[in-house]
Amino acid sequence: MKRRGDISIVSGSVGSGKTTFCNSVIEAIKDTAQGTWTITGILAPAVLAEDTKIGIDALDLTSGERRRLAQRLTDSSAGIRTQRWSMDRGTIDWCNQVLRKSTPCDLLVVDELGPLEFERDEGFREGLTALDSGQYRAALVVVRTELLHFAEERWPEAVVHTIRNREHAAVSAAELSKKVFLAGKG
Repeated sequence: MKRRGDISIVSGSVGSGKTTFCNSVIEAIKDTAQGTWTITGILAPAVLAEDTKIGIDALDLTSGERRRLAQRLTDSSAGIRTQRWSMDRGTIDWCNQVLRKSTPCDLLVVDELGPLEFERDEGFREGLTALDSGQYRAALVVVRTELLHFAEERWPEAVVHTIRNREHAAVSAAELSKKVFLAGKG
């Protein structure tokens, strides 16, 4: 496997469809590659109740195992706290184990790197290590718009894909998946 380590940073506002974008790229590459690509990493789909986001899960893209990563923050929340979420330490540790074993691969997905990783040296630290390794054909990393400068400084060669909304995410994902797959065949 050629290890060029092309990184695509997926950025956008809260609720714009960043995870939807990543999932669409993953599915398109699975369809195009017909089982020839290894896709690893963590995807963080929303947990909804009556169209309201009440939590975030962590999905291991290799095994399909899914664990609860975060719950809406309350005054009594335990765990690692961010502005809006209480993160489960056990699930973060599990995600780091998954990410530690994620390379080499064809497509690496890290959804998402935020204030925990860039500002507090917590969270998905192994995601940073895997991305820095370059041991993949392509990588998708989700980074919030307000923290994009950290990612661009760390990976100046990365291409940024700004997602405006869910409809834009679907169209952009189809375009990117074609580029990623064609570049990876070379």
